[in-house]
Order: sequence, then structure tokens, then C-alpha cells
Amino acid sequence: MVHYPNSLTKSSLPSDPHSHLITTPLSPTSLSLSHLRRRPCHILSLSLYTSNAGAIYRRTYTMSRPRQILLTLFLPLLLLSLSQTCRAHNITKILAQHPEFSQFNHYLTATRLASEINRRLTITVLAVDNSAMSALLARHFTLQTMRHVLSLHILVDYYGSKKLHQLSRSSTLSSSLFQATGAAPGTTGYVNITDHKKGHVTFSTEDLPDGASPATYVKSIKEFPYNLSVIQISSTLTSPEAEAPVPPPAPVNITELMYAKGCKAFADLLLATSDVETSFEDNIDGGLTIFCPIDSAVKSFMPKFKNLTAPHKSSILLYHGVPVYYSMQQLKSNNGVVNTLATGGGVKPTYTFAVKNAVDETVTLNTKVDEASIKAMIHDEDPLSIYSIDKFLQPKEMFKALLAPAPAPAPHKKKKKGKATADSSSDDDAYSPDSAPSDEDTADKNAAGRIAIEYTSVFSAILVAFAALLAF
Repeated sequence: MVHYPNSLTKSSLPSDPHSHLITTPLSPTSLSLSHLRRRPCHILSLSLYTSNAGAIYRRTYTMSRPRQILLTLFLPLLLLSLSQTCRAHNITKILAQHPEFSQFNHYLTATRLASEINRRLTITVLAVDNSAMSALLARHFTLQTMRHVLSLHILVDYYGSKKLHQLSRSSTLSSSLFQATGAAPGTTGYVNITDHKKGHVTFSTEDLPDGASPATYVKSIKEFPYNLSVIQISSTLTSPEAEAPVPPPAPVNITELMYAKGCKAFADLLLATSDVETSFEDNIDGGLTIFCPIDSAVKSFMPKFKNLTAPHKSSILLYHGVPVYYSMQQLKSNNGVVNTLATGGGVKPTYTFAVKNAVDETVTLNTKVDEASIKAMIHDEDPLSIYSIDKFLQPKEMFKALLAPAPAPAPHKKKKKGKATADSSSDDDAYSPDSAPSDEDTADKNAAGRIAIEYTSVFSAILVAFAALLAF
């Protein structure tokens, strides 16, 4: 649907030879692109329909061959911008505006379901407040079991408030993420939605135990029609299959994986810095992506690495870890800045880098000092992914200061002392262990700022250009 300012009125129609009153019933949309048809002499006829005071009017535009070419170029870009703009939702930020859902929001991040919600085009989230979450947490489920339970609360279809109260036959079955990912046995991952009399809507699982009560619809929290709906339900959904114990994943030795796939030198650096290796291992369960430089890249960087202080060495190694699990497909379909294990806890995140994608699906990591490309996938199994890269990542916070020329002696000692103090303070802030965020803070921060492309300005520019094209 292409929307355009409605400048046609009944009074203006007599003086407008291109406008015609339509008596045949049409859909009362504000404006729709009805049809494009070719006329002789390479002229393109474009008919647009608009409604005014219950009447439908048609305005016809004719375009020469050059304008046809421009239209052919602009229209796909316009539609692409519309589709991509719809994707820009962030469940963590949405729920952060409602403190009563803080526990639910936290566990969406901890179980990595937040990233799954953000990457999907059409999704419905059945949120529960802190009181309902307390009852669930009292059962002391493992994180993997909690993921199964909460994935029941994510429907892979759109159900806004209006749709819930207009169900055909007053009932429907909807697949949850628990079902869609293949984790649910049989059909136990489906959710039964029923619209009762007087607007009473209930939600229950397919394997709801006898005597258990279904959850009821409370209110709508946020809706982006046909893309994202976040609604509150009265209690968590009950499912014996989702609540069943999940065996812990087999332990993974990250350095052994690196040894086998061309990252032996980087693995040796981790083994030589035990606290860094421990930080990597501690973050696996919560989701971790590691970018390990290939052996030749480490060899080229070693002269610089040897000149770093011990805290600097730890920070630059941690800089190669991102506390969020990213599959290769997620990396290829997103762009933007990501936090790392070295990211500080200040107001402005430090030690970040940007993920970028080329047309040929090459994924690059840009630190503003250097840019590395992903060469191969070493390991990709939720919650851990490891990729080899062709360069050693160099954070701008570190190498901007290290590579800058030595400052000339200041004319006044006080100014020189003040500058040295400021530089020292900045360096301490960057590498202070006390300033490092907790695992939970890092996970929440990364989920809140997950990489996404901002299409708003692009869409606006294309829309203005398209409107100008039609004005000719």
C-alpha cells in the first residue's frame, strides 16, 4: 500500500482534467496503487485512487520512458524500506518502559529469547508481571528449562487486541517458539486461544494438566500491527513437556576448537592469560560469540601485543568476545555496533566495534582502527559460536592513545600536569576491573542495543523522491 497526500477534493475536480469520479464500488482505502498499464509511444499510465467524503476518485499520471525507468528503480526500494522498517523492534527496550515486567524482561535476555524475538518479522509476546514470574522462579528451573517455558509465551503469529476479540469460530491454535524450533514433542508447543463471551480471552497449552487454569488476557502493552504484539496475560502457561528437566549441554573446550581450526596462536594467548580464559568460559551459558584471529594475523600483531601492559593485554583479548550468541545468519542479516566482554559500564559504552555486511554477504568487523573479515565458522551451536577472522582487532580506545605522536612539552607545568592526570584517569577507567559490567548487565545491555539497521531516513528520502516523480 502506497500512501500519498490526499489533495483531491470535490471542489477541485472540475478544474482537474486528470481526475474522474468513480461510481463502481471500490475498497475505501486512503490511496492505493491500482494498476500500471502501457500506452503507445512508450508512455506509462499510472492510476491512483483516493476517497473523499465517501466518494472514490481516480487521478491518472502519464510518464515518458525516462520516468518509467526512475519509477522502476524507486518502487522496489520503497517497498524494501517499508518491509525493513517494520523489523526495527526491540523487546528489551519496550518492556524496560514497564517496571512491572522487569523479571520477565530479564529472563528473555538471560535465555537469549530476546534476540530471537527481535529478529523475527511477525511475533506475539505473552508477557507476565513480576508477581506471576515470582511463582515461576520459585520452582527453581534451570536456565534451559526456563527457556522452554518462556518460549511457550512467544507466538510466531500476530495477535493484537482487536484480532484476539475477533477470532473466527471463537478459538484458534497458534504455534509457539517452543513448537517452531522443534523443541516440543508432538504438538505440545501449540497454544489454544479462546475468545469467550463478553471479551474474555484465555490462553492454554495443548498438554494443560487436568485441574490447571488457563491464563487470561489482561491488556495490550505495545502493538506494531501485523509485526509485533506485546500483551499481558494473568499467569504463566503450564506445560509438563516444557517444564521437564533438560540435560545440561556437553562441556565445550573453546581452546581445543580453536587449535583444530587455524587459531592456535590466539588460543595460546588465552591459555597464557587465565583470567581471560575464565571470562570466556563463564559467558558461554549466557550466550557467547568469539572472533579469533588466524595464526598469521596474531603473528603480525605480536610486536604490538608484547609492548602492552598486562591489563591492556587482558582487555584486547576480551575485546574479541561478544556476550551474545550470534549465528552466521544473524551476522549476515544485521549491521550495527555490538558490545564486547571488554565493554565498560559507563554511560557511553567503550570497547565496541561495528558489524558490517557487504552485498556478497561478507561480514566485517570495524573497530575504527582496523577492519577484519570473517574467514570461516569454527563452531556454531547455541549458545556458543566461534569465527576465525583475518586480523587482530584493535580497539580505538587503546590504540588511539598508543599510536598518537608524543605531545610537545607544555609551556606551563600546571597544564602539563593536568593533561597527564586526565590521560592517566582515562586509561585507568578503560582498564579498571571494577568498571567491568556484570554478566547480567552486559547481557541486558546487548539485548537492548542489538544490532539493527535504521531505515527511517532512507525510507523518507525514497518516499519524497517518489512523490516528486509523480508530480511531474
